[in-house]
Amino acid sequence: MGPVTRARVRRHPGGEPDEDSVVTEEPLEIRVEGRPLAVTMRTPGHDRELAAGFLYTEGLIDGPDDLTALARVRDPLDPQDNTLDARLAAGVRADEGRFQSAQRAFYASSSCGICGKATIANILRGAPPLERPLRAPPSLLVTLPQAMREAQSAFDRTGGLHAAALFDLEGRLEVLREDVGRHNAVDKVLGWRLLEDRAPVDDRVLVVSGRAGFEVVQKALVARVPVLAAVGAPSSLAVQLAAEAGMQLVGFLRDGRFNEYLSPG
Repeated sequence: MGPVTRARVRRHPGGEPDEDSVVTEEPLEIRVEGRPLAVTMRTPGHDRELAAGFLYTEGLIDGPDDLTALARVRDPLDPQDNTLDARLAAGVRADEGRFQSAQRAFYASSSCGICGKATIANILRGAPPLERPLRAPPSLLVTLPQAMREAQSAFDRTGGLHAAALFDLEGRLEVLREDVGRHNAVDKVLGWRLLEDRAPVDDRVLVVSGRAGFEVVQKALVARVPVLAAVGAPSSLAVQLAAEAGMQLVGFLRDGRFNEYLSPG
């Protein structure tokens, strides 16, 4: 099924039954060497990028050479083929601690039960602060939301999708992906770079259509993204992690204005 489907609706007041476009949402199970890792609700499309990005940003793989295949699992109980299995290169093993950590992070990501100073310290041990942090000028940043919006074809039809996009420092759009989940959209664009054998992503601005939560900053840091710009608000922990990592974090980027969040003075 594609990213958009049709649903019967009645528009009020006084409307007759009609059809409208709605975003498709289906589960995707990600496995590693046949072992279930996570099930995420996503918009179908670019599933290999989503799985690769998830494995990358959760620390299960370090680069494209760690993967030999990302294949769909044929299962009679799953007629939609909504399962992907990652096969690792010879000599690469999914470290048990990292595997379990990725599972815990996935299932706890919205509860913030993993959040706090200890969590930030642990993340920075695995993904240390940026060595060559870049800064995007205001004149560039204010142009990016409109450039991203103009490329959101599925959003135009449904109004129900998050987007993530990578721009170079000249403002050129490199890749954009849409998904019902904001984390999935981020994983898709970072997974695209990984599968293109162009990771880390240390030369791009990552723009997200929603808020900049802690997990989005964490994923960007693992991929070594130096600039994260969000149309919506950041959380306090996202601000703290970005500051300690040396990442430029921008929020409320719209209508020619934005907030740039700074390290404590």
